[in-house]
Formats: sequence, structure tokens, C-alpha cells
Amino acid sequence: MKLIILDRDGVINQDSDQYVRSVDEWIAIPGSIQAIADLSKAGFTIAIATNQSGIGRGYYSLATLDAMHQKMQQLVSDAGGSVDHIVFCPHIDADNCQCRKPLPGMLSQILQTTAAQACETWMVGDSLRDLQAAWALDIKTALVKTGKGEKTLMNPALKTDTAIFRDLAHFSLHLLQDEPPINFSIGSN
Repeated sequence: MKLIILDRDGVINQDSDQYVRSVDEWIAIPGSIQAIADLSKAGFTIAIATNQSGIGRGYYSLATLDAMHQKMQQLVSDAGGSVDHIVFCPHIDADNCQCRKPLPGMLSQILQTTAAQACETWMVGDSLRDLQAAWALDIKTALVKTGKGEKTLMNPALKTDTAIFRDLAHFSLHLLQDEPPINFSIGSN
């Protein structure tokens, strides 16, 4: 099985330090929806693993989160693709859960549900937390420069074998063309 796990905020849709709190605030990053659809049509299983502590903080409800995800899934469907799995963590750090990234709980759940092999799976994220969750399971990692990606590039904890891409569309293009990423080193463009 070819599995791609995506972070949501900053990878698929615009991120906000104030949290994405409504369906209207959920705005797709240009090219991200088509990238998901193209990967899906090419036979990849698409999963999303997203920290959503805004629920635990009382900023928005589970119903609002569901509506945001329905909007995203409809956009992907309209583009001819599908999202196969969505897993989210509603907790805050103080809850000490096992699912909140950088812990690998959500990614483990996706691997178990799909029966995919970690070594054949990609995790695409914009933050160190996304990548750390994948590293814990030996999942291949790609950092996009959207969202918090530019800031993450400066983090000395970033592993040099993490693939760097401008955005999700750029990741998709390289994967579908069966080309190696532009490079696997920190600081590429």
C-alpha cells in the first residue's frame, strides 16, 4: 500500500496562530487540494493526522471541526480525489495523551488501520512536531515551506534526510513524476 499522511494546518490549509476556528477560516493553500486529488487518483491512500487542541481549549466544537473536514473532503472530491482517513487529537499538552504530535499515536493508528508499512509511508508536515512523530516510526518525512515550514527549516533538530518542498503541490509533482526530491538537505528552495 502506498500511504501518504498529511498534517492539515499549514500543509493543506492556511494556518493561524489564533487557530483556524470556523469553516470560513479554513482556506486551502493554493494547489494543495489538486495535489491531494492527483495523489489519490494515482493510487496513494491519503490520511490526515492533525493536532486540534482548539477543541480542548474551547475555541471551536467537534461539530465545527467536522464541518471543516467536510469542506476539505468535498473540495478534494470535486477535484476527483479522496481523503481516506482523518485522525485528530483534540487534547492540549497538559492532557498528556499519547496521540498529540510529536508523539506518534495518530500515525500508529493510521498505519494499523491501513496495514501500511512505515518504511513505505510518507509524512508531510510543516512543523518539527509532525516530523518527530514520523521519525519515531521510521516513516519518510517531507517538510513543506508553507505554514510554519520556513521557521522549521531553521530548527537545528531538523534531520538532514528530510525532503524539503515549497508546498504540497511541489511534493506531489515530484512523487508522481517518480523523481527524487530537489534535495534532501536543509535550506533548499
